[in-house]
Parts: sequence; C-alpha cells; structure tokens
Amino acid sequence: MATVFWDRKGVFLVDFLERGTTINSQRYCQTLQNLRRAIQNKRRGMLSSKILLIHDNARPHMANATREVLESFKWELFPHPPYSPDLAPSDFHLFPAMKKWLAMQRFDDDAQLQEEVTKWLKAQAAEFFDEGISKLVHRYDK
Repeated sequence: MATVFWDRKGVFLVDFLERGTTINSQRYCQTLQNLRRAIQNKRRGMLSSKILLIHDNARPHMANATREVLESFKWELFPHPPYSPDLAPSDFHLFPAMKKWLAMQRFDDDAQLQEEVTKWLKAQAAEFFDEGISKLVHRYDK
C-alpha cells in the first residue's frame, strides 16, 4: 500500500506500507511528520501559509492523535462528506492513471515495484497534478 501526498505542482511524499502491516494512527502521525519535513524541503515557505489537507474518513485519519498532530501543525482539513469515498483526488485522478500504467508492468519484488512507482510519480508533469486538483471542485459540487 502506498500513501501519496501531492499538490498542484507534484508529489511531496510517497510512503509505502510494509507488506502484512496495517496503518494505524501512530503510523499515520509519523507519516504526517515526514510530510511536514518533505514540504519544508521541497516548497520553502509553504508551511508559513495555509495548508489544507484532503484525506478521507478512515479511522487513522480521524483519530484523536492525528487531529492533535494536525492542530500542532496548524493545518486545516478539507471537509470530507461521509459516504463519498471517491472525493480524494488520489482516488479519482492519481490512482486510476497509476493503475493503468501498472497493468502493463511486471516486477520481481516489492522493492522494484516501489522504485518504479516512485519514478512514475516523479515523471508526471505538473499539469497532471494540476488537473487532478482542478477536478476536485467539480467532484465536490457533485
């Protein structure tokens, strides 16, 4: 499983979960810490402006520990309506395109898969990511 954080310009962080493990709030909070560092390194000054995070209503995302981390960062959550699993831009834009690309690939092991997925994400033009964020407005209104 991969968790991908991105904005209109591209990918900030790709976090791969080890095979056989599940994500919990502790792991997600650590991922958010890593995301904060990635934003700091890739988009200087962005942390001083408003950060609006879009994620679904999964338990690790809504846990008290997660909320505390987000509050300490002063990040806002984009409201995610219940029963709208396809509202996250990764679900309707990023992952379908990745899935189409993956269908034509073969990998020897998880490490090779992770390396190639990371390369594919980095190879996408900024317009690809901008399009995904732009589609969000229509999806949300729907």
